[in-house]
Amino acid sequence: MSEHIEISQEQMLANLQDLAQASLHHWDKDCLNIALIKYRENAVFKVDTTDGNRYALRVHRGGYHSDAALRSELQWMAALQQSGIDVPMAVPTGKGELFILSTLPSTGETFQVDLFEWIEGNQLGTAEGGLGEDVQQIEHTYRTIGNIAARLHEHGRQWHRPEGFQRHAWDTEGLVGDSPFWGRFWELRSLSEEQRSLILTARDIVRNELQAMIQTPEHDDYYGLIHADFVPENLMVSGDTVRLLDFDDSGFGWHLFELATALYFIRQDTHFKIAQDALIEGYRAYRALPEKVLAKLPVFMMARGFTYLGWVQTREGSDVAKELTPFLTELACDLATEFVETHGA
Repeated sequence: MSEHIEISQEQMLANLQDLAQASLHHWDKDCLNIALIKYRENAVFKVDTTDGNRYALRVHRGGYHSDAALRSELQWMAALQQSGIDVPMAVPTGKGELFILSTLPSTGETFQVDLFEWIEGNQLGTAEGGLGEDVQQIEHTYRTIGNIAARLHEHGRQWHRPEGFQRHAWDTEGLVGDSPFWGRFWELRSLSEEQRSLILTARDIVRNELQAMIQTPEHDDYYGLIHADFVPENLMVSGDTVRLLDFDDSGFGWHLFELATALYFIRQDTHFKIAQDALIEGYRAYRALPEKVLAKLPVFMMARGFTYLGWVQTREGSDVAKELTPFLTELACDLATEFVETHGA
């Protein structure tokens, strides 16, 4: 957005909806109805067209991914679908392009826009809602997550990536370097000095652990393409089919970071152990996960906590950051206290 133009979120959403509707001509689609279904990072719209079809149209936030990185995301999704892992299918434009660039007249900002086939079904679950008391459902949910994660990781290891493939890395630098991918989490202004000291101590431990892991023989087998947002909300169930959604954060990283993401927000739940055991069991049904590798899961749980602090640190002052910062800080500091006690000198 131009620094000289300030508009409300309500007006921005209205503008993005206009842009979304106007973009449909690239796909030769006539819009019957369009409605916002999600807006946090990207704006996602449900689109009903005059030919009786339904689609999901995504307007990407500016500056997160280059065109090459977005094209790579869509290429990997297509390869996963071809291998039998159900993910949304991107709809090419009339010219065969995977996405288009569209400029918002009111601000001059250019957005990437893509279109997907509509996925029917319900979310497998929610992290924010807790695990509930249905143990069988908990086991089913997290065993399913483990199954799909293992298949995805194995595909990422074997897939021959196309020339020019680019995605960001959730590696040592991306997680705990001087400029982490999601922000300098230790600079979150709302942290007390005691909390900041705790987080910095935990960061040093994580960095040392990750640097040591790079030197191990297992590294190449347990580092590769990951989804990086493997939470129940991103798994859509329709009958016997489970589809994995939202590859916006996908990139290169440790496979354990994937599993840590699936577990992080339920760590304090009464049935956490049941969910964790089911996740690991589901993963091992499709792919080996030795105990000496799994033993490093706490390192990635801590690293995952850092990323969420970095996420709000880069959005300080926004409504969403004001709402989430106390919750995310409490989770991270609680984990850091235990982590430092366990892993510190």
